[in-house]
Amino acid sequence: MDLLSQLFSTLIVSFTDLGSRLAVFYLCITVLIVAALWIVRGRPKTFVEYLLPKEVYLHKSNIVDIKIFLFNSLLSAGGLFAAVTMTPVMTTTVLNALISVTGASTAPVDLTFAKLALATVIMILTLDFCKYWAHRLHHEASILWPFHALHHSAEIMTPLTANRNHPMFLVLRALIYTVVVGSVQALMLFLLMGKIEILAIGTVNAGYFMFNALGSNLRHSHVWLSYGPVLEHVFVSPAQHHIHHSIDPKHYNKNYGEVFAIWDLVFGTLYVLRSHEEIVYGLADEHGERIEQPYPNLRTAILDPFRDSWRALWKGTSRDPKAILATKESATS
Repeated sequence: MDLLSQLFSTLIVSFTDLGSRLAVFYLCITVLIVAALWIVRGRPKTFVEYLLPKEVYLHKSNIVDIKIFLFNSLLSAGGLFAAVTMTPVMTTTVLNALISVTGASTAPVDLTFAKLALATVIMILTLDFCKYWAHRLHHEASILWPFHALHHSAEIMTPLTANRNHPMFLVLRALIYTVVVGSVQALMLFLLMGKIEILAIGTVNAGYFMFNALGSNLRHSHVWLSYGPVLEHVFVSPAQHHIHHSIDPKHYNKNYGEVFAIWDLVFGTLYVLRSHEEIVYGLADEHGERIEQPYPNLRTAILDPFRDSWRALWKGTSRDPKAILATKESATS
């Protein structure tokens, strides 16, 4: 009963906490954005059909999304993800090491607006940098790709698809965040602030509040929204993330970023849209041929990625990550 109570609390937080993209507040703003797009685009159908098309929300892929969301919520209620998210511990450890090595004073330094602004920028960019590389590694490392392939196996997208993640992907990403964000945060505190300021944390949260409020839920949706070629060199638009989920080979390994497009630009993975493109979602081989849905239910979604990762590690599967699933499909057909 305690676990069920914790699960219920976790679900409530998912839809009420402004740190969650699924918060009702953000979903309501998303509805308003879609309403504006519906009007601008000439009201092509009724608003309810435009917002909640049956072919999307009743699709089998969406049913699996719901099951995975509930399963991961259960693991979260059990404390799994909290156990591997130890950024404060890493920050304290690295900060104490820096103080010990340098013999610096532990007294808080004077905090100016400039230092606060710089600390905020560093924290936001570090977190976004981690998200870029954690995401990219799961695409390019053959033993990691199966755990992220579950997310890309979605054949339609709704806001809940953002949570279509294998638990191992969430654990590995949390460990990367712990090491990198914890270390950078410690360095920032050592050089700039001397202590964690609530105001600094609040400004970072405010940045993600704006990101979530201004259309982040459209990144996983049937609604196309591009920012245009200029802004898409700076920010990742919902349409650019649609490109990332495309089975067209010209879109492979593009647009890994979450908030800022600068990492894709710097590391050569940016795909800037010039016009609307028709996108087919799901998994495909290296030639763009669709792979039959490898995760039709919760059991296959959770268990099969472990087998595919093992095969990639020990059986000499092609280094092309997408070929892992193609090989699996041919072996079972």
